[in-house]
Amino acid sequence: MADVDSHSGQSRLTLEIWHPDCWTLEVTDETPAGLLAHTVFNTSGEQVKGHFTAYGDTTADVDELVAAAERSALTSAVSEMQRRHDFRGRTPGNTSRELFVEYDPENSVSDALVSNDFIQAAPVRVFDGREYWSLFVDDDREGVRKRLDAVRDETNADITVTKITRPDAGVGDAAWRADELSARQREVFELARKRDYYDWPRGISARDLADELDISKTTLLEHLRKAESKLLNPDSSTLS
Repeated sequence: MADVDSHSGQSRLTLEIWHPDCWTLEVTDETPAGLLAHTVFNTSGEQVKGHFTAYGDTTADVDELVAAAERSALTSAVSEMQRRHDFRGRTPGNTSRELFVEYDPENSVSDALVSNDFIQAAPVRVFDGREYWSLFVDDDREGVRKRLDAVRDETNADITVTKITRPDAGVGDAAWRADELSARQREVFELARKRDYYDWPRGISARDLADELDISKTTLLEHLRKAESKLLNPDSSTLS
């Protein structure tokens, strides 16, 4: 967990969140695809409608997620929308679909975060049954702790602070380029970093890393090549 003591005053937090009865966590845990949560609109009654981008390595992965969302007991309606925005020209994964999903706002942490004066700074990333929020907050370290504890109490959420920066740090192109990685590319690249593959001397060979992932060395190097290209080249294609 990031050290909340290291900052006071205005901060930007990245939070990893799990909470019960959430359809986005349910469907991304069940399927290999992910979601970007953009905007929520009020509807009649007690429901809200959210705009989401469903993304994945393949069309089949995205179709599987959409089907899971449609049959979920936690959603009321799922409809596809025509793409109108490119979100800075980049979309995660290799393929995506824009969705409107109607659901009960009580099964979201959004209201609890807003009521505790957290301000959303970027679309929420959801994959592997976890939500990743980028938020601004204007408080000292003890105030941030209290606000997070209040959200935990209100929603029964498991919240981990993974990063704290000054608010003028911005989202940055690197963060958006990381969102371009497919789920498999992200998995391979993150494991390579964790196993010190990029250190000198290397902490693990490409062959051993491939064996750990149960893939061939050629496939490993191809995943890493594509991930590195997307992370290092802002003009790289998002279709590979």
